[in-house]
Amino acid sequence: MEESNNSSNSVVKAGLILALAIAAIFGYLYFNEKQDNSQNNLTITEKTNELLRTNTKLDSISAQLDAKIAEISALGGQVEELEAIKAELQKDKKALMTSKNFNSKEYENKIKNYEALLLEKDNQIAQLREENAILNNQNQILNSENTGLKSTNTELKTAKEILADSVYKTTVQNRELSEKVTLAAALRPVNYTVAAINSRGKERDGEEFKARKVDRVKIAFKLAENPLTKKENKTVYMRMMDPLGNVISDMATGSGAFNFGGKETVYTAKQTILYSNSGQTVEFIYNRGSNYEKGVYKVELYADGFRVGQTNFTIK
Repeated sequence: MEESNNSSNSVVKAGLILALAIAAIFGYLYFNEKQDNSQNNLTITEKTNELLRTNTKLDSISAQLDAKIAEISALGGQVEELEAIKAELQKDKKALMTSKNFNSKEYENKIKNYEALLLEKDNQIAQLREENAILNNQNQILNSENTGLKSTNTELKTAKEILADSVYKTTVQNRELSEKVTLAAALRPVNYTVAAINSRGKERDGEEFKARKVDRVKIAFKLAENPLTKKENKTVYMRMMDPLGNVISDMATGSGAFNFGGKETVYTAKQTILYSNSGQTVEFIYNRGSNYEKGVYKVELYADGFRVGQTNFTIK
């Protein structure tokens, strides 16, 4: 009876020992699995943090690239290389967010290269700033010189205008003086006489004549002595105007035109004389070839580019 009880106790003890062993094994397996899950979770968290840090650095580098592209462009530098690198950076960012096998070492190397490039561009920007400062200084100097030149040019222009005005005034004065001298040296008709010549050749002096007794008209005058007048051939033009102011002319009897005051002027008759400075007499005998209407007739004389005299007669 005792042996039977002892045997039962042994079986119970053995069962307990086996149960404890099995419990220990399951406990051990559960503990290990929990440890592995914790480790995996830790690894995932770390990789996620690394990915976020890497993306943040790439964003920062992208912003710096934009700033440097803008500044270098404003300074007049070339930005093609930076724009190409910016495009490459965008590809890296996209690959980072879609990659299933994130390699932090690979991106660390990329980031180092980008940072080295940014440092290089900082040096380029510093050089461009220095060059622009020099250019700005030179430009200010040139602007100052240009302002000085403009001022000098204005002064020269003013002086030129003053000189031109002075030359013009002097020219006008000289021309006026020359004209006065020339006028002073021009022929001076004096002591006019007008005579009517009838068909029988009889002359009658006076200031008024009957139309039926006028076949030809003789205009006579003396040339005053003038030491300023050269002794040379002189052409004298005579213009006879009817009571209506029309110039009496007939090309068939020697009428024509001459230049006076820049205009073509019709004359009635002309003759060339040798001026002798002796008070010589000059005569114009004009045959109109038709009757003279009643009224006052005006006679003008021109020589040496001037109108040198005039007289009148009347037909009744």
